[in-house]
Amino acid sequence: MDTRQDDLRRDLDATLQARKELGPEYESELVDSFLARIDARLDARVERRVAERLGPADGYGPAEGHGRPGYGPRSFGRRSATRLPIISLVLGIPLSAIATDSGGFWGLLVCWGGIVGVNVSSALAERIQEQRGAAAPKSDWDR
Repeated sequence: MDTRQDDLRRDLDATLQARKELGPEYESELVDSFLARIDARLDARVERRVAERLGPADGYGPAEGHGRPGYGPRSFGRRSATRLPIISLVLGIPLSAIATDSGGFWGLLVCWGGIVGVNVSSALAERIQEQRGAAAPKSDWDR
């Protein structure tokens, strides 16, 4: 039998034993605690599988210290640097039509000014993130 299943069986046995000792009035708390432990194990398993599938080449290494610094799953990366301009151009076509219909030339100018502003601010934020690199403190969210 797998060690993970042994651990799960031990946790279940401990929960059932605690229910026998404490009585049915604590049953919901015991069940919630057991389900929270199962949920934590599932989260860890999913994270491990995602890390294995993506690998360090995508900036999501299976262990701490793998991959490129500053390129985690929730930080700016090279993918976002190429996606945003493409998405902006694709969305710019219908937005241009709407802006021209509503506001004429000035509406079109404001529309594309906003699109350019979003792209410039994203590029600047990415550049700042790259300059910080490994010197930036990591939070719990980047793990």
